[in-house]
Amino acid sequence: MQLIQIVEALIYAAPEPVTSAEIAKAVRRAATDSVLPQARDWEMISFKDIESAIAALGERLAAAGHAIELQEGASGWRFVTRADFADWIRALLPEMRPEKLSAAALETLALIAYRQPITKADIEAVRGVSVDGTMQKLLERRLIRTGGRADLPGRPMLYETTEQFLEHFGVKDLNDLPNASELRLVPLPSADVPAEGEAEAATDVPAAEVAEAPAEEATEEPAIETATEEEPDDSPRTAIDLSNIDFDPGPDEEEREEEAAAPEVEPCDDDTDVNWHVEP
Repeated sequence: MQLIQIVEALIYAAPEPVTSAEIAKAVRRAATDSVLPQARDWEMISFKDIESAIAALGERLAAAGHAIELQEGASGWRFVTRADFADWIRALLPEMRPEKLSAAALETLALIAYRQPITKADIEAVRGVSVDGTMQKLLERRLIRTGGRADLPGRPMLYETTEQFLEHFGVKDLNDLPNASELRLVPLPSADVPAEGEAEAATDVPAAEVAEAPAEEATEEPAIETATEEEPDDSPRTAIDLSNIDFDPGPDEEEREEEAAAPEVEPCDDDTDVNWHVEP
């Protein structure tokens, strides 16, 4: 058993792409329990030894004309079929036909890939059209993601590519993109950034309008309360003229004495025939 065969088996059996470091760790762990004589040399195998074995495996596959090849992506190594056999595989698995990206989506994705992190306003400034629908599709396909907020007025969202983007296009990192170093330096139009004073003035207007509403309500409520309540009047009283008012002063003292000495009369019913008299 050779190291190159072990590496081939690990990459083939891994359900997900596997890195060279993960392969080296698995080889060292298995070598401690192995009875093979050469396993003693693999107990302390290095990362460079695994890289050399992977390179030798890739050369062997290419020299033998195999339909599969090794590919290193952002998540690690994996076996893939060569592009020459794409039509034959598509005939076997028609349901696995990948969904193609539109020209607008590719342009937007290219801007994000080469100029990330970038705001949606800067993308629209370059393309000259709204990209809301396109950005939503790229987010749903997990080709891009939000990467924080820009240090600009309004704190707009920043967008960047994902590992799914690298896997989709078969690149290890962003430096493997075509003409990456040149396209990152090409001057592009950017969105207009409002001045700090203008941004503050724009944000102060709604706040002032909102603050006025409660103030008006607060002034109306006391007016209703004062209209229904009686407040004490501390102003000095003035003399009132009663000469023109006609009123009965009531009985004087003599009249009150006569009324007290008069006999009491018991009331009776007029419909009954009853004799009554007044006692002195």
